Amino acid sequence: MLSPLALIGIVMVSCLMGVAILGSLLRTAVPGIGRWCVAHGLLAVAAACVLIAGSLQGRFVTLAVALITLTAVLLLVQGMRQFFGKAWAVPQETGAFAIAFVALVYFTLVSPNVSAKIGIVSVFFAYARIAVGTLALRHAPHDGARYPYRFVAAAAYLGALFHVTRAIAVAFGLPQTAFPEPSAWNVLFLGLAIVTFPCMSTGMVMLAHDQLARRMEQLANIDELTGVLMRRAFMARASVLLHDAAASGRPLSIAVLDIDKFKAVNDSFGHAVGDRILKHVTSVVSTRLRPGDLVGRLGGEEFAIVLVDTGKTAAAALTDELRLAVEQSPREGVRCTFSAGVECVMPGDTLATTLARADAALYMAKEKGRNRVIIASEAHERGVETHGATATSKLVC
Repeated sequence: MLSPLALIGIVMVSCLMGVAILGSLLRTAVPGIGRWCVAHGLLAVAAACVLIAGSLQGRFVTLAVALITLTAVLLLVQGMRQFFGKAWAVPQETGAFAIAFVALVYFTLVSPNVSAKIGIVSVFFAYARIAVGTLALRHAPHDGARYPYRFVAAAAYLGALFHVTRAIAVAFGLPQTAFPEPSAWNVLFLGLAIVTFPCMSTGMVMLAHDQLARRMEQLANIDELTGVLMRRAFMARASVLLHDAAASGRPLSIAVLDIDKFKAVNDSFGHAVGDRILKHVTSVVSTRLRPGDLVGRLGGEEFAIVLVDTGKTAAAALTDELRLAVEQSPREGVRCTFSAGVECVMPGDTLATTLARADAALYMAKEKGRNRVIIASEAHERGVETHGATATSKLVC
């Protein structure tokens, strides 16, 4: 059997490997990575202190190692909170850390008690690991792979189980020995650390890579300026909605809209103002859409909306409400309006054919004077239109 000092050396190497791996991800600016990296570094320092002092370590070395270790596990929890966008500092947790440190000082320097110190450290370790595992499960994204989050939780809970068991053993008065003295408890603790620390380090790297993959997906699918879907992502998701509507027999309508005289806005006020107009219009439209509806930027100042469970007449009315909302909320001193064409998906239609008819209705709306909504069938068959604020609506499905 390996001696406790040899096992501590393996733990130190594992922690240093964690520092190297996590450190390579610091430039990605993934939240929490910095704290995780520092935590592994502190654990390596604590292990090194034990190795250097060996069996001759005094009370102050023991206290320093305990403090460094507690700080490391606290940073692991805070890093996990930061990773999920939560407040990393919790007053109760900080207070518990301070109390634990005072208690360690007391049971090391004032009234030495090995079992009490081990009990305090075990409780703190158990809390930290349970907190890490719970955060990983509770805040794991519902879409995409959940395996990295479950992996981290499993490694954390496995370690917590040991520390809870040891804390209970201390509470029932079972004898304990301090590091690096050989004992079944110490060997089991170090063996578990050798297994769980690399697992947690690997899991944290997996979490970071998952977030980076989501960032890349967002960059590929989301328009950076407006925050809505880009053309390719919109077309893919709209095709799925169209397929679902065709299978269920529910109505589905598409509106294509274009900001009126946008080129003139750019020429008169500059592209910075034009960008703010684009963001403003998409913000007004996005916040007023119903759950399940879809909006995307087709290119330039042209956008498309998929309105689920909505017939042609209702879709035109909803689009006209959006038009009025944009018109009644000027931005940068510029009166924003848009024109739109609306079409309902017919049996046998593809997304491309439906968009083409809605686009044709949009161009007719522009020819009729802009700031209005045109239904595609009416545009082609009867030329009936929906005018701006002063016009009378004549939408008929």
